[in-house]
Amino acid sequence: MKDPYEVLGLSRGASKEEVKSVYRKLAKKYHPDMNENNPLQDLAEEKFKEIQWAYDEIMNVSSSGSYSSSYSYSDNSNQNSSSSLFNIRQLIQTGRFNEAVRVLNGVKIRNAEWNYLMGVCYVNMGSIGQGMQFVQNAVRMEPNNFEYKNFLSQILNMQQTYQNRAYNYNRSSSSVDCCTQLICADCLCECLGGDLISCC
Repeated sequence: MKDPYEVLGLSRGASKEEVKSVYRKLAKKYHPDMNENNPLQDLAEEKFKEIQWAYDEIMNVSSSGSYSSSYSYSDNSNQNSSSSLFNIRQLIQTGRFNEAVRVLNGVKIRNAEWNYLMGVCYVNMGSIGQGMQFVQNAVRMEPNNFEYKNFLSQILNMQQTYQNRAYNYNRSSSSVDCCTQLICADCLCECLGGDLISCC
């Protein structure tokens, strides 16, 4: 379990005023309204939630007068894993999918987010079937996670579109129809960060 003081970058003896001051500064920086046009909006929102949790945790404990010692020896492998997954999301946002897969393979905790990120990488590298298996694992592990379910839905829609195009292509020999299908396939790839036809 993460230490809320570490999340806010504070020492354990920080006063309530220090906690409030740092919280306001970080909350303003990572608030979703301040990151609407940011390509890393998802990461900022995740960080904002973590900051909110840490602040609530510290303030609740301060009012009750006792603090659980379970935070004093946080699980480093879990913390490293969380920060690694955060870094992997940044690699994915910048299109460095091979590097993201390499880092993911070094992460010991294979939770739902790990499966989701691995799936995103494989789909964007063109291995849609393999990527879909990872995303399905993520959805099975966290069935209420909208991000995972939404991406799985996109993959399934993309596969259905490909199947429909292939079926229609077999029924028609028109060269115009073939070009249209290639352009549609390129658009689908670009939606997921890839590029089937580099000149378009």
